[in-house]
Amino acid sequence: MRDAVNTSRIAVEFIEVTKKYPGVVANNRVSFKVYEGEIHGLLGENGAGKTTLMKILYGLEHPDEGYIKIYGRIAGHRSPRDALREGIVMVQQYPSLIDRLTVEENILLELLGAGIKLGRERLREALRRIGEEYGLKLRPRAYGWQLSMGEKQRVELAKAILLNARILILDEPTTILSPVEVESLFRFVRRVSEKGVTVLFITHRLREALEVCDRITILRRGVVVGTVESSEATPARLVEMMFGSTPPQELKAPSTGRPGGVVLKAHRIWVRGDQGAWAVRDVSLTLRSGEIMGIVGVSGNGQRELAEALAGLRRVERGFIEVDGARFSRGYNPRIALNLGVSYIPEDRIGVGIARGLSVAENTVLRDLWWNKFVRRGIISWGRVREHASRIISSYGVKAPGLDVPVESLSGGNIQRLIVAREIERNPRILVAHNPTSGLDVSAANKIRRMLVEMSLKGTGIILFSDDLDEVLSLSSRVAVMYAGRLLGPLERGEINSRRLGYAMASGVL
Repeated sequence: MRDAVNTSRIAVEFIEVTKKYPGVVANNRVSFKVYEGEIHGLLGENGAGKTTLMKILYGLEHPDEGYIKIYGRIAGHRSPRDALREGIVMVQQYPSLIDRLTVEENILLELLGAGIKLGRERLREALRRIGEEYGLKLRPRAYGWQLSMGEKQRVELAKAILLNARILILDEPTTILSPVEVESLFRFVRRVSEKGVTVLFITHRLREALEVCDRITILRRGVVVGTVESSEATPARLVEMMFGSTPPQELKAPSTGRPGGVVLKAHRIWVRGDQGAWAVRDVSLTLRSGEIMGIVGVSGNGQRELAEALAGLRRVERGFIEVDGARFSRGYNPRIALNLGVSYIPEDRIGVGIARGLSVAENTVLRDLWWNKFVRRGIISWGRVREHASRIISSYGVKAPGLDVPVESLSGGNIQRLIVAREIERNPRILVAHNPTSGLDVSAANKIRRMLVEMSLKGTGIILFSDDLDEVLSLSSRVAVMYAGRLLGPLERGEINSRRLGYAMASGVL
């Protein structure tokens, strides 16, 4: 443990905390301590109860039994506002800003809700200082809808500083980040901990937990398995604690078959970003049936816009897209893409991948209600919908208390499972997958990767946008790098390694 951690002062203590939902015990008599200025990891598979426990600390949920002490006093948080008064700030896994407000307007609104009044000029100066001291690149006058997920997270981190956070909860903070951005986040976390801020770092990534955390508490099925010093832990030990005596096997590089003919072609396409500037510049690529082509890059270099264009969600201004010989210079849209056998796993699983307010069952068929399989003479067959949803939940290991619960009540990892399952079940000709294993524990991630390999062996062409370089290197036959809206490469499997890709992502030179 680092010398900066003050083990004589306990910042947070969980005492016999229990939280139950219908059919699910999310937390079962959870007890452990977190010291002031400590970076404390909370590790566990999806659905282990990590986020639920932190929501209780933040006042979003309330325990059925047990209690929490903050600096020795029993916490009685009825809401996040109460938690803020105690100096507790939580950065959600998928940060959400008000789209129609600028960054500074979003921050001012939050500060006002916490009773902090700050003028625009003082805020801009404060954000400038925060950017310099903590390495947070911010665009105060950009609107919420114009930001990438990584930029939104940086706004939330800046908010935490302005809110004078004493206890900072980070929920799977690296899920939406590229490797370069992860290093920047780690520098931020270490910096705030040096100033005495206690950081609770929720993750499922073993290497990250070992690299940045001082101690790690492992949860399995809502129960604390143990707390270990990072300096004394190993990945093998953590995996065994997470999954028991039969940990999941690591995925080995697949032996893919020989790719077939071209199923998707983009020819010199130009695509605008949300701000109106060119996000994709003169990009050309080809995808063959049975091939997995990886695309990597630092967030904000055009990956999201390219993925959306290939899936029909974003208009191509110049050039054309060709799917199985059908060429589109304009007019290519999601319905056409679906009809041509294109499936899409979006980067933003909450904002784009699901319809909040609808049930788990409804979300499994949202993109396919026009099929005769589920609709006859204009009437939805709910029996078939439920049968389809039940099979998906069972086959893909989606943990849900029922088919009729709101989809947003599922954990982030299980929402991701649901989206991936829905798109794979369509047996697509082409799959555009943007971070398909994002937010999943090692067992679930490996299962999804095996599914992608199996799909490619059956002839599906897959374009894999991923922030996980190991994932891309293990699955892809070719890899390209997005830099400043342009595509570098692709290179064949034998020509690539993580160091070369990392250098290209940072420099634009492949």
